[in-house]
Amino acid sequence: MFRAVARIFRTPDLRRKIGFTLGIVALFRLGSFIPAPFVDFGNVQACLASNAGTAGLYDLVNLFSGGALLQLSVFALGIMPYITASIIVQLLRVVIPHFETLYKEGQAGQSRLTQYTRYLTIALGVLQSTTLITVARSGALFPSNTGVAGCQQVLVLPEGEAGSALAILLMVITMTAGTGLIMWMGELITERGIGNGMSLLIFTSISARFPSSLWGIQQAKGIEVFIGVILIGVLIVAAVVFVEQSQRRIPVQYAKRMVGRRTYGGNNTYIPIKVNMAGVVPVIFASSLLYLPALIAQFNQPATGQTPAGWVVWIQSYLTKGDHPLYMLMYFLLIVGFTYFYVAITFNPEEVADNMKKYGGFIPGIRAGRPTAEYLDYVLTRVTLPGSLYLGLIALIPLIALVLVGANTNFPFGGASILIIVGVGLETVKQIDSQLQQRHYEGLLR
Repeated sequence: MFRAVARIFRTPDLRRKIGFTLGIVALFRLGSFIPAPFVDFGNVQACLASNAGTAGLYDLVNLFSGGALLQLSVFALGIMPYITASIIVQLLRVVIPHFETLYKEGQAGQSRLTQYTRYLTIALGVLQSTTLITVARSGALFPSNTGVAGCQQVLVLPEGEAGSALAILLMVITMTAGTGLIMWMGELITERGIGNGMSLLIFTSISARFPSSLWGIQQAKGIEVFIGVILIGVLIVAAVVFVEQSQRRIPVQYAKRMVGRRTYGGNNTYIPIKVNMAGVVPVIFASSLLYLPALIAQFNQPATGQTPAGWVVWIQSYLTKGDHPLYMLMYFLLIVGFTYFYVAITFNPEEVADNMKKYGGFIPGIRAGRPTAEYLDYVLTRVTLPGSLYLGLIALIPLIALVLVGANTNFPFGGASILIIVGVGLETVKQIDSQLQQRHYEGLLR
């Protein structure tokens, strides 16, 4: 293992790529601590230091921004607008035939879809930055710290409507430009560095919060609970790695065919169907959907001294905190449902069967054409069931930790954080391994 790591740094091209990637990551983390214009940095840090935070409503965005959201930095939105835009463009392939046509056109079509994703990312950046500034102006960004001085005045805007509007516009432009810069840095890593740039930036944001989350558990529950959490976390990581690598391989044979004087086909291969084909997307879908009622309820708060509406009270009682059984049940069911929905969109058995038939491929014992599509759908449905249950259980780990050890909902060994870290880590190590094998005939993995 140590020899393989040493070979990485002895290979000039690979060493240069890893150095470039680490440099971009360092710039990304630096931007997470630079405050946006008109932000009272002292008040923000005081609110964060007094165990502030938004228990529930902004946790997902704050997680993907590496804590930059609550600091109102220039990178406050993080990579979340790009993630949302990518998911929307992918789902629009089902609704808009033109998007599906572009997807099938190859490199040219993929470039057009990527351009649409960039435009949508900027639009979502404007929308989300405006919402964040509005929430910060209303004093609701740190609702649990209403008694802490300064938590209601985290912005220092000029007096007068014209000056205030100009300051808000400048903040929106700055945060949106920060999102665009993050997107550009991610693409630079993909092009000149190692691994997928966007995924590595998300990996960096989540990993940056690991030490603070674990140290908070140690301070709240003591060293014994801290060690127990570490041991359980190691087991969870091992289980996630095992499931993420698990797949159902469907054998495929290709008949020999003559094209001119050459013979093609006659080889055997397989179709890999992963247990978790949906990745972390269902967890993001379910979290975002459960955040909507809490967001609507927050903007429907009554005036001081008035009683809130019954539906607002019900949402605040059951759908804002993750420690309620109803919240956990709805979260689990939404993840299971979204997993089947996303897999049905991304894997089309009929298209796979048609492509196999076109090139003379068949599954042993299954007729080509429609029977092949039905068999693939049969296998996919049954493999997705354990995958969806696995995603639901992993997503519930932070909520269970919230009840048992008092951790926040960004508990590192569970939910979207552990799925992304393990998935990105495995993919990056595989890329490094493949490049080592090209140069030394021996990779990083054995």
